[in-house]
Amino acid sequence: MEAPLNADAAELAKFSELAHRWWDPDSEFRPLHEINPLRLGWIEGLAGPLRGRQVLDVGCGGGILAEAMARQGAQVLGIDLAEKPLKVAQLHALEQQVSGVNYRCTSAEALAAQMPAAFDVVTCMEMLEHVPDPASVVQACAALVKPGGWVFFSTLNRNPKSFLFAIVGAEYVLHLLPRGTHEYRKFIRPSELAAFARRAGLQVRSFKGLTYNPLTRRYRLCEDTSVNYLCATQRESA
Repeated sequence: MEAPLNADAAELAKFSELAHRWWDPDSEFRPLHEINPLRLGWIEGLAGPLRGRQVLDVGCGGGILAEAMARQGAQVLGIDLAEKPLKVAQLHALEQQVSGVNYRCTSAEALAAQMPAAFDVVTCMEMLEHVPDPASVVQACAALVKPGGWVFFSTLNRNPKSFLFAIVGAEYVLHLLPRGTHEYRKFIRPSELAAFARRAGLQVRSFKGLTYNPLTRRYRLCEDTSVNYLCATQRESA
């Protein structure tokens, strides 16, 4: 019997409806465009240059990070379960003549069964808080990366401050994101993500916070993980 798909139909529909706006830097996806150089630099700062390496982007959406990593010389596969954003990603890469990036409509769990230990680097950014079983995705990412390879996550902490900043502030006051983008109950504490990683055979190497200054309208990486945060992990060597 086939395992149930680890996806929320409402979440897939929500991002599919906005797919045509994914590459508009002034759209609802503006935050992703603005944080992309920060997260790409952080990834390369820990994992090393991506040129010539096999990279997987889980929950790639319209391909903002996947395409950026391909521009760094990586061979990138982006996967997602929402078909419309994937078509947008494919079209944008074609229009921009970006080689080295391919996209596939599949889940991390399904790909892990097909391509175990196939990638040097795996990224899963702004995705865990949108699935019913984030631990399953972490496990799949661990299975997909080679021994000694890196897996990077980013998500949202779960506490009163993150509710105030990420939902009330970002969605209702500053309008950085559409209302309903996030559900507080799906936010993940760093300690929970670290536990998921350890159970999957990943060693946590670094946590980094991501903050937004509404006055300067700038994002920056910092040590404050109370709202948005990134997590770098490494698969144990064989």
